[in-house]
Amino acid sequence: MTTVTLVYPYFRPPHDRSIFRFPPLGLGYIVSYLRQNGITANLVDCTFMSEKEATEQVKNSKPDIIGIYSMFSMRTSALRMAQLLKDSCNMLVTGGPLPTISPEDFLSDFDVVAMGEGEKTTLELVRCFENGRPISETDGIAYREKRQNPQGKIIYTKPRQFIKKLDSLPFPARDQFDNEAYKRHFNERFGYTTTSMITSRGCPFQCDFCSRAIFGNYFRTRSATNVVDEMESVQELGYDRLWFSDDCFTLDKERLLSICQEIMRRRLKVSWECLSRVDTIDKERALKMKQAGCVRVFFGLESGNDAVLALMKKQATVSQAKSAVLTAKSAGIQVGAFFIVGYPDETNETVLDTLRFGSSLPLDYLSFTLPYPIPGTALHERVKRNIAINDWSEPKHRSLTGHRLLYRSDFSEAKLKFGILKAMVQFELRKILGAKGYRVLGNPFERLTDAVFKLLH
Repeated sequence: MTTVTLVYPYFRPPHDRSIFRFPPLGLGYIVSYLRQNGITANLVDCTFMSEKEATEQVKNSKPDIIGIYSMFSMRTSALRMAQLLKDSCNMLVTGGPLPTISPEDFLSDFDVVAMGEGEKTTLELVRCFENGRPISETDGIAYREKRQNPQGKIIYTKPRQFIKKLDSLPFPARDQFDNEAYKRHFNERFGYTTTSMITSRGCPFQCDFCSRAIFGNYFRTRSATNVVDEMESVQELGYDRLWFSDDCFTLDKERLLSICQEIMRRRLKVSWECLSRVDTIDKERALKMKQAGCVRVFFGLESGNDAVLALMKKQATVSQAKSAVLTAKSAGIQVGAFFIVGYPDETNETVLDTLRFGSSLPLDYLSFTLPYPIPGTALHERVKRNIAINDWSEPKHRSLTGHRLLYRSDFSEAKLKFGILKAMVQFELRKILGAKGYRVLGNPFERLTDAVFKLLH
């Protein structure tokens, strides 16, 4: 019987500052799909392992086929694991956002690149392997015509079609995740345990900086019943909270209200968080979400300047952003927001608009990052001639922001990080001093640091 082992080559840094540290659901789905079809499948999530431990676990599974996930921030570790494991299997496969976008960059180290959604592609590769059929019969892959020739012609098969009926997929193989390690991580940092779910695939929007390499723009959803069934199964594992990792959990209003209603009908006692767009939240949605256990919602506000939002193709305004934050807060839901500072074609004034706007909102969580040009995005196309760092991974040390400025910009990295620090101080001062105190002490600080920001290069 064929054995498949999938590898998530993320090795958690010693000073892990992220509030989003979740198991690899995508690989979990592939494992459960293979099992549903009679294949022996394993998953090695390296998050809480050393490289040696991960490598030994993969080898001990005695795999016929090894699949290694990769994205921009995991490129180096994925290629490293490929070198360590290439002699431990008959077929070495990679998949994920970066291989999907640039398969040619991986075919010197891997036999096959799986592009797009992986469930059906992986199963078809396994069937070809088992029955001695050519892998060319598998849709959605790339491979070299002559496997041992690094300069050989690359063959691309017919694109893989998206899975339309998501309810037909089994739930991710959560027995393959180190649930106890994830619980400890969250308990030690936040005092509660949480894990993730995804209830839809695809995003119909075209944000300039966003990668849609795997799920594309074709928006597909799971039914409310199917979603809450999985929520119950996750709760049985002992988690206190759920993170819905959909690009926009609130996009389909009718479905959102149905999910909330089903949670309440079953009297499910689990807290949850999600991502939303500012134009997909209203009083009705927010109140129903709160009743159904939503404790926090995150918005990608990105900028405090309408011209920059248009440049980013956000299809949203600063006014909508403020209204969305206040709507969620008025329903009793905590609010988190993400901003990007120093976008291409920004000016000192537009950056300061963002820093001022973000730090003035009644948020419970605030994050500013530098522009992150993911390959395959419009942002990457915009700056690719000025890329200075072709590989990015999370820093191994504590820092103000995990992101580095990966391309030559009109703003220095130091200047932008000064701006982020300034905004975070303003944000904290508002909470400590209140409106009256901020007018006395905060406003002078803001004016002084505005002037310093403008002087920096």
